[in-house]
Amino acid sequence: MVKENCGVVGIFSLSGTNVVPMVIDALRALQHRGQEAWGLAIPNKPPLKRLGLVSGSSSEFKKITEEYSSPAVIGHVRYSTMGRSSLENAQPLKVKDLCIAHNGTIANVQELSNLVGGCSFTPQNASDTLVAAQRLVTLISENGQMGKALSILKNEMVGSYCFTFISDDNSVYAARDPKGFRPMVLGYKESDDTYIVASESSAVSAVGAKLQRNVNPGELIKLSKNGLETERFSDDLTRAHCSFEFTYFAHPSSNMEGTNIYVARKNIGRFLAKKFPINDADLVIPVPDSARPAALGYAQELGVSFDEGLLKDRYSKKGPLRSFIEPHQSDRIEINRWIIPIKEIIEGKHVVVIDDSLVRGTSSKAIIKALRRAGARKISMVITYPPIKFPCYAGIDFPSREELATFSDGKEMSEIEITEMVRQSIGADFLGYNDAENLAAAVGIPKDSMCFTCSSGNYESLGITPEFRSREEMKGE
Repeated sequence: MVKENCGVVGIFSLSGTNVVPMVIDALRALQHRGQEAWGLAIPNKPPLKRLGLVSGSSSEFKKITEEYSSPAVIGHVRYSTMGRSSLENAQPLKVKDLCIAHNGTIANVQELSNLVGGCSFTPQNASDTLVAAQRLVTLISENGQMGKALSILKNEMVGSYCFTFISDDNSVYAARDPKGFRPMVLGYKESDDTYIVASESSAVSAVGAKLQRNVNPGELIKLSKNGLETERFSDDLTRAHCSFEFTYFAHPSSNMEGTNIYVARKNIGRFLAKKFPINDADLVIPVPDSARPAALGYAQELGVSFDEGLLKDRYSKKGPLRSFIEPHQSDRIEINRWIIPIKEIIEGKHVVVIDDSLVRGTSSKAIIKALRRAGARKISMVITYPPIKFPCYAGIDFPSREELATFSDGKEMSEIEITEMVRQSIGADFLGYNDAENLAAAVGIPKDSMCFTCSSGNYESLGITPEFRSREEMKGE
């Protein structure tokens, strides 16, 4: 419930190929989903886990590939969940003869921990994944089957989850929660007769496999020597696909719920230009990198020139990382220093800056200051995502309300007042936020099949009434 959006992979080769090199490539393709730790697991061995980026362990790849050689593997990239950032909390986790990797957040983890005796759950080592795994293993031993166990667990567990599992009998499983909060896809590589399940299709492409389809919400897939088997553990037909995946998290090359992310983002920009036609603009610039397609769509729709007015210093220590998923505020400020304005492009112009989201406002404030220093005459900022006003309990990092730029300390404020408050705080001449209807229309998914809880405060799709607590309370520090 604190900071999470991870990536999971499960691979099984019917031809007996060692798929460990493949899982490493797939995890590198999911690196944007988590940069804090990574790991993999094969049957009958403790999981391998490492802190930092996958490529940070490249000197070990050969040794890992030989030592963990297996036709069945699961993998995980992590961006800190509940509990502290440590190797102990990295995944996959092993409980009895089952290893588990998880993308999402279990919102009622305290209740669930009571069902497993409560013993594993301390704030210092609080992993919702571990609690879910312990409960699942108990249910499997009582019911004999993964599908039956999941159909019981889904009624006990509230939250978002994409799981990959590996069992000591050489089977790989993948399960996606009934609402489809987090993404999951299935791919197949003909040359090795290999199936891959992953959080995003970018990982499927990275290993030379072909995207087959989405894993359906409420579906359990089993990959074993019998090939691919599938069953449903939930009949829930209501969907709540995370809208933030479409504007920020997913890789632009990925296809999600049948939509290409790059095309969707460009379309979001077009729809934003219709909502905010800033006709006296001289220039449209993106905040690098994820806002680029939206800025291009916006500029094309408006007929205003598009340019790169801000560049990331790729050679700085943290240049290519994403400030939103950095664990510490000081790191986020550090990253913003590496976004450099190009004076010759900006000077004397009315610049429209397109950004994918405005969470804390730290980045926006720093960017606007930098643009002013570079001589921008006027700065309008347009955000592809609606105002984020509430914590996410389905797996994204904005859990405490007082950290959000929209936080008004208990005062009832209209949308217009909130926008004006944030505009003043970041120092823009104009600020425009997208709205849920406009975003859903641009992506081409019905609004009621998407999750906008962080903007609306309606937690019905999760089935919870949250207590809003500060990050310190939640981290147990």
